[in-house]
Amino acid sequence: MSGQPILELRGVSKRFGAVQALTNVDFRAIPGEVMALVGDNGAGKSTLIKGVAGIYPFDEGEVYFEGRRVTIHNPREASALGIEVVYQDLALADNLDVVANMFLGREQVSRVGRLSELEMEEACIRTLSGLSVTTLRSVRLPVAALSGGQRQSIAVAKAVMWNSKVVILDEPTAALGVAQTRQVLDLVRRLADSGLAVVLISHNLHDIFEVSDRITVLRLGYLVREMVVKETDYESVVREMTAGQLNRVPGMRDHE
Repeated sequence: MSGQPILELRGVSKRFGAVQALTNVDFRAIPGEVMALVGDNGAGKSTLIKGVAGIYPFDEGEVYFEGRRVTIHNPREASALGIEVVYQDLALADNLDVVANMFLGREQVSRVGRLSELEMEEACIRTLSGLSVTTLRSVRLPVAALSGGQRQSIAVAKAVMWNSKVVILDEPTAALGVAQTRQVLDLVRRLADSGLAVVLISHNLHDIFEVSDRITVLRLGYLVREMVVKETDYESVVREMTAGQLNRVPGMRDHE
């Protein structure tokens, strides 16, 4: 691990009308590591990630990618940099098979204008094999026929297929059973071990402590603390999430 962040946010803030969703937040993602992003509901996790993904701009602060300051105006620009987000709803088309889902919107076409089905299928299989996803009987199965864990694996594989460098996973084990959760957590760890920077958003501290290297704690839109997993415990993380010290109390006027 280089220890140098590939993605770094410095002092980012975001307001929605009267609601200050983020205030002067720093955040980083390092290649080869899983950075967990935790906080109670309303802590600012989704706002932070959607700002990185280009869904809406930060009002203040700076974003650096590979050491260069960037401005991300939309999700297409985020993808072009190598930032991919797998949201909780996965955004998969149930009526299409695995190959069609992984190439949705990025289909390969032959010189005569036909879909390059064989090439896409082979690329799909290579990507899944590279991630050690072995539970699929066929990449031609419709997504509707897959389990929750298999669907999550397909969504992750789709994200890393396009030379991504940072993969952000939003609650990847939510509503999964024990075996499926194990499958997804193993995949998360393999992503980091392959050199990607992984950001894991989760309310499940057991999952976080199992696969993460660092934890960033947000509370009421503020950065409370960045913690090293090996140097902390469940109780300390919960304490920071619920009672971590803020620079100021949200809603109160600054003293002149």
